[in-house]
Amino acid sequence: MIPALRAIARAAMAARPVTLSELQARAELMARIDHSYLVPVGVFADFAAGLTDPRRPGGPFRALCVNGRRWFAYHSVYYDTPELRSFHDHRQGHRCRFKIRERLYEDSGERQFEVKLKGRRGETVKRRQPLLPGEATLGRGPRGFLASVLHGTYGIAAPEDLVPSLVTDYRRATFVADGQRITCDAGLVCRDAGTGHSVRADGGLVLVETKTAVTGRLSEADRQLHTYGLRAAEFTKYCGAMAALRPGLTADQWRRSVRTAFPRSAA
Repeated sequence: MIPALRAIARAAMAARPVTLSELQARAELMARIDHSYLVPVGVFADFAAGLTDPRRPGGPFRALCVNGRRWFAYHSVYYDTPELRSFHDHRQGHRCRFKIRERLYEDSGERQFEVKLKGRRGETVKRRQPLLPGEATLGRGPRGFLASVLHGTYGIAAPEDLVPSLVTDYRRATFVADGQRITCDAGLVCRDAGTGHSVRADGGLVLVETKTAVTGRLSEADRQLHTYGLRAAEFTKYCGAMAALRPGLTADQWRRSVRTAFPRSAA
């Protein structure tokens, strides 16, 4: 077990459990402010211990527990145009930018077709629709859902020439308090769906994402991470991995984070 996975497993097992329905009631956060941090395992252990301490004012953060499991395998396939419209829209900071993916929760077999959008105040808005067993990811139903979401949100048409662009696999533990959620990912492996090349994230880093509905100020978790000298990274799994896998892409804003997350990559 790599150090990052060991760290999230220990943190999750040390916390009080919370069910999926309780998590959704307390902090589903389909529209939220996200910040990403690349956290060394030693720092992560101390950070997680503070948040899950029973003496924390307001009560400790609790760990998602489903059927006795507290960390879970995620498999995602991202879709983009052959010219990587989604990647470049994010690189250029377009307001009407979006990511399209299928997410498989490997432990349960649940599949979701997801569209991630950017709101007017910079918040992340996630829309999703379950995929039926055997249903094609880009079949009629999901394409209709995508068209409805993009037209309703931005007034634009959905791209028709979508192809798989990136495949990601990782393990995740999730912690929740009222109005706050923290996801902690380890063992990230990313594969270019076009070339077959892959990169593996540093096994000594935990990718921590803070999620809150509050805008205009930092969450408690953000403030705690700042005390360790960490700042939010210019990093997303999709854009960071594509920049690592295809060094010829223009991706200056992600280069520093890419070198940290994927130190053995060509980037």
